[in-house]
Amino acid sequence: MSIAVVVGTRPEIIKMAPVVKELEKRGVEFIFIHSGQHYDYEMSQVFMEELGLPRPHESFKLDNSNPASQMGEMMIKLEKVLEKYRRPRVMLIQGDTNTMLAAGLTALKLGTRIGHVEAGLRSFDWRMPEEHNRRMIDHVSHYLFAPTDIAKKNLLEEHVWGEIFVTGNTVIDAVDIYFDKIREVEDKVLSQVKFKEYVLVTFHRAENVDDPHVLRDFVRILGRSPLPVVYPIHPRTRKRLQEYGLWSQVEEIPHIQIIPPQGYFEFLALMKNCRVIMTDSGGLQEEATHPKIRKPVLVLRTSTERPEAVIYGFARVVGINPVVVLAELEKILNESLKLPEQSPFGDGKAAIRIVDIVVSRLET
Repeated sequence: MSIAVVVGTRPEIIKMAPVVKELEKRGVEFIFIHSGQHYDYEMSQVFMEELGLPRPHESFKLDNSNPASQMGEMMIKLEKVLEKYRRPRVMLIQGDTNTMLAAGLTALKLGTRIGHVEAGLRSFDWRMPEEHNRRMIDHVSHYLFAPTDIAKKNLLEEHVWGEIFVTGNTVIDAVDIYFDKIREVEDKVLSQVKFKEYVLVTFHRAENVDDPHVLRDFVRILGRSPLPVVYPIHPRTRKRLQEYGLWSQVEEIPHIQIIPPQGYFEFLALMKNCRVIMTDSGGLQEEATHPKIRKPVLVLRTSTERPEAVIYGFARVVGINPVVVLAELEKILNESLKLPEQSPFGDGKAAIRIVDIVVSRLET
């Protein structure tokens, strides 16, 4: 088979699902490889079934959590798989995790062309491990599938040597594909929410939750929010709150509802029905712009690799200073927002464009 599709984490699975489905629709043969991160391997298997994706041809669990060890383990295991399938001509990878960088480097050393889905994102924040990873992946990729013109500009300014294509972001495709699933779970999800109106919060990035001062400011924001908060808490954040002695303060906030991490459909249902999103996530900044969701986002970071969301009025980068964040939250709640009808991240046809390009290159 000439194409390998590699996924590892849940965001990668979501964003590659439209590409996998498009390959299946056209009858294009491919190897589907799941290089699971150690902490969500079993969950990812169930998750792929929920998304209607085929069972991976090859799947393995990464036991190491140390970044360097994890990358080494990934490269060793993936090399064996690619050799087994006689070195596919193209490998498609998505995003900027350690395992995707490892996959790209393995492909490079084996002479397999690399297609990077979601190329060209830049936060210009070197505290983020993802910023290192995506830059390196882009500079070894043969086909760079930039979601927007801004991402293309970043790639041109860095003089990458691969071919650049503006395709849109497959996350918009994914929301289109699975929107009926959101409707199916919506009533059940909302019946479990205590509040009619709420701020939806996520907060999990290492540069935020591993800093006790930042985490303390985050708790202050939660405690002073003028609107009730629904917070699907990440295990990493819960652990840090407990380690830093902040967990009891969170539990005492009367207007907060802590819930477990949600499934993809359930979380989109919460997004669709909230007033505002406060997050340090990158993907949420994209999903919030989908025409059927269209929610304002306060980005709890000092930078974003999705400036399009800011330019189009969906997102505001507010950092983590409680005074600034709460002022912006009040402003949004009191404004009459008119968000654009269209997403700056594409029209839901990114996967079609990506598969068109890959298939055409295989024919040459």
